Amino acid sequence: MFYKDERLALFIDGANLYAAGKALGFDIDYKLLRQEFMRRGKLLRAFYYTALLENDDYSPIRPLVDWLHYNGYSMVTKPAKEYTDSMGRRKVKGNMDIELAVDAMELASRLDHAVLFSGDGDFRPLVESLQRQGVRVSVVSTIRSQPPMIADELRRQADNFIELDELREVIGRPPREPREARTEAEAPVAGR
Repeated sequence: MFYKDERLALFIDGANLYAAGKALGFDIDYKLLRQEFMRRGKLLRAFYYTALLENDDYSPIRPLVDWLHYNGYSMVTKPAKEYTDSMGRRKVKGNMDIELAVDAMELASRLDHAVLFSGDGDFRPLVESLQRQGVRVSVVSTIRSQPPMIADELRRQADNFIELDELREVIGRPPREPREARTEAEAPVAGR
């Protein structure tokens, strides 16, 4: 439930939202997402949180980060940490939970409604704290994936749970095919 005159902020856990969309088989159109929540209330801020690999020559997320930054999103990034696990596999760690929580707490006195795009149960205490300050909290994630992408304790704490799959028609776009698959499918057939 949204009210036209309420002050909104979006807090998007980039990695979590990407994984939820992927599990449901669609990509997020961030222009449509922002427009949808501008329609639902007075959107004060749309924060997007992601860790970036700084040492790579090219990061596949860099074009998205740049586009979001130029199109009305407040970008919060930090360098991801790379390490090798006990099996010798290269792993990347880039948790943005603290940054998201600090921003939400700082903005709470100016908000009527916070919309959290994450299913991470670590955010349950944040949601509870925002509620104690009089902020309504909606959480956007999915229970339709296997396994569900939202922690039960977060879903129970939220004032409103919004199933991401139900936003598919409003903010979704079909996932892109890998370049090589698209090239083969679109390649002209000899003799035609």
